[in-house]
Amino acid sequence: MMNSFGDIRYALRQFRRAPVFTIAAVLTLALGIGGTTAIFTLIHAVMLRSLPVADPARLYRIGDGDDCCVEGGPQDRWGMYSYPLYERLKAAAPEFEEVAAFQAGGARLSVRREGVETAARPLRSEFVTGNYFSTLGVNAFGGRVMTAADDTPSSSPVAVLSHHAWQSVYAGDPAVVGSSFIVQGHPLTIIGVAPPGFFGETLRGDPPDLWIPLQQEPLIDGDGALLRQSVGAWLRAIGRLRPGASVDGMAPRLTEVLRQWMVHDSGYPSNWMADVVRLLPKQVIAIVPAGAGVGEMKEEYGRSLQILLAVCGLVLLIACANVANLLLARAVARRAQTAVRLAVGATRGRIVRQALVESVLLAIAGGIAGLLVAVAAARLLLAMAFRGAHFLPISTTPSLMVLAFAFGIALLTGIIFGAAPAWFATRTDPVDALRGAGRSTGDHSSLARQALLIVQATLSVVLVAGAAMLGRSLNKLERQDFGYRVDDRVVVSLNRLPATYTQPKLSALYREIEERLNRLPGVQGSGLALYNPLTDNWGEMVLVAGHPAKKMDEEAGSSWDRVSAKYLQNFGMPILRGRVFTSADNETAAPVAIVNEAFVKRFFKSGRA
Repeated sequence: MMNSFGDIRYALRQFRRAPVFTIAAVLTLALGIGGTTAIFTLIHAVMLRSLPVADPARLYRIGDGDDCCVEGGPQDRWGMYSYPLYERLKAAAPEFEEVAAFQAGGARLSVRREGVETAARPLRSEFVTGNYFSTLGVNAFGGRVMTAADDTPSSSPVAVLSHHAWQSVYAGDPAVVGSSFIVQGHPLTIIGVAPPGFFGETLRGDPPDLWIPLQQEPLIDGDGALLRQSVGAWLRAIGRLRPGASVDGMAPRLTEVLRQWMVHDSGYPSNWMADVVRLLPKQVIAIVPAGAGVGEMKEEYGRSLQILLAVCGLVLLIACANVANLLLARAVARRAQTAVRLAVGATRGRIVRQALVESVLLAIAGGIAGLLVAVAAARLLLAMAFRGAHFLPISTTPSLMVLAFAFGIALLTGIIFGAAPAWFATRTDPVDALRGAGRSTGDHSSLARQALLIVQATLSVVLVAGAAMLGRSLNKLERQDFGYRVDDRVVVSLNRLPATYTQPKLSALYREIEERLNRLPGVQGSGLALYNPLTDNWGEMVLVAGHPAKKMDEEAGSSWDRVSAKYLQNFGMPILRGRVFTSADNETAAPVAIVNEAFVKRFFKSGRA
């Protein structure tokens, strides 16, 4: 033990005598360890962390697919359901204590605190069943969570507020609980605040601020309500397994329930049924663990994070080679000193241990500095990946697992880049070193340094080649022609309007918004659209008069967007045939549409509409 403390004190004295070397080595390792730890921090948050709920190991998701089709076509790997289908699946799964359904996605709603606020706020909402919180095992931070009694058509409208929204929007006001809020023009009562850290069942940017009972969806959405539609797929489902129960055999049973529903109770149009029967063998439901929630970010970013971790690992190896070269050069300069120590009785084991102690201390110092780099790098990556998000429930503060990872990688790094100098120390011949010959020793040092240089060069070539290909791909994406102009165009998002607005009132409001935008200084033109060009639009089944209907698996649907008269002109989209929309194409005129070339090629064999 005394020898170990002596080695540490000796190493610290050597570092103080060579501050430039010490700072260079620590900073080099900090970059390598920090980058690797930053990516692991995100991997831990996105792919490894469980939901902050009670006993997450008993949670299972019904279905693992994420293909959403509002018109309700076959999904093959199912993961989204209509409300009637959810009820059917829930009844066929007695192994679960409870099965909760929740909206896949969500929207920003107009929310105003009655009697306190005059202007509404855009808060993100999610419709859930009344047993949502009890299924997940979440209790309220203040007030109470909703129950099944709150999720009936005759129940008083209520909602649960997220802790983040309660703090950031309402400054933690305890009077919020029990207060009346106007949501999309309808009053409801905030009955509780969710606990800190709870972001829902899905890790994503801008998680829900409000959870609203599913039975209130028709009240909020009005004519666009999805609750009672038999076909519309918009809900996901998670169940909590009973103690001692097993999910074995549940997937085939629920798959059969699904197939029976598709044939007999789905409400598919009659011209679809032949295709439905033909595609039935491909329609399956899987039962997958949901302790980490719905893995949207895991599926979207998991592969990229793994690639980034591999790249950072290569950078760390290059950093290790750099520091090993520095230590080898330092060992050559200290060869005479090492020879004296050997001559006065120091064993080769002691010399090797001293070299390893120095390298491990450098690695630990680099790891501590690397944690600071990791926090900053993780924040930067999140800001770049979720540029438009107002809140992301991912903490960049190192957790115990991240700290253990950083310490482990620092220790391993110290051993890796300390091995070469330690081995070199055992090759020192005291007589040759004191005579200044060092021929054999110098050869060994030179060979080791050349080997490290080869490793550095090889890894660097791999990284440079990968960076060059990535840069080329990004350049092509940036210069890709999407069929419209993006320069000097700005997207402005409008909050969702209450369902209490009538169609004439909506039309007049939209016209006024467009006119006011056109009068702004510097604005040459504006247009309104339901979606912006780079978002995923909803699709519908398309039937062309005089043409046979396409089969369900033959791209029978098409995405669509609802736009104002001058939208296409303002985006620089040319009209190849026909005419543009005009102000005469209003709510009183005959319905018209403009299609693109891809639509014509898909639905018209002649290639001409």
